[in-house]
Amino acid sequence: MIRVLVVDDEALVRTGFTHILTTADDIEVVAAVPGGQAVRTVRDSRPDVVLLDIRMPDVDGLTVLADLRRMPDPPVVAMLTTFDADEYVTTALRSGAAGFLLKDTDPEQLPYLVRALAEGGTVLSSKVTRTVVDGYLDKGEREPAVRLAARLTERERTVLVLMADGLANADIGERMHLSAGTVKGHVSAVLSKLEVSSRVQAALIAERAGLLGPARDEDAG
Repeated sequence: MIRVLVVDDEALVRTGFTHILTTADDIEVVAAVPGGQAVRTVRDSRPDVVLLDIRMPDVDGLTVLADLRRMPDPPVVAMLTTFDADEYVTTALRSGAAGFLLKDTDPEQLPYLVRALAEGGTVLSSKVTRTVVDGYLDKGEREPAVRLAARLTERERTVLVLMADGLANADIGERMHLSAGTVKGHVSAVLSKLEVSSRVQAALIAERAGLLGPARDEDAG
């Protein structure tokens, strides 16, 4: 079972996400709480995935993210927002958020996206992928991104592209006919060479470096 914690200041949002996710046989919502209870609830319930509102009146979502990332074995965190473009998104991704979702994400897609997060995939809502990419790496950073990508071997570049498409390690291994351990090693090398801490950050550098197709606009990836 994938254990999920929903953190949002609006009770209606918490109830809606809980109802949608509990329809999936492999997902358990361990709690749905406002921001002020998030860190304590994570310590108590140890979720695999946290869906965290980026803007809350009682506590800032970025503050909660920072607290969670300092934990010894932090959960995967995806940020939630109602805005197509949010000035906090760049900071969230640089701080280690594993994804960025709009609150009006298609309900049928939500369990799939949670599974992708739990398996180590990257998740960016299709409505905001381009906005996030443009905000995360401005035009002046294209050349540094190209230089970083040039550090990768051919196989590592292939792994990076598949990471950017939202594939988890097991899926990458199946696609490339590699063992799980080998893929994990390649992913670690990619993150190290690109000087980033998350798969989302690596995916955005790949985008800016021109390694991905121009029409990459999918819910997971």
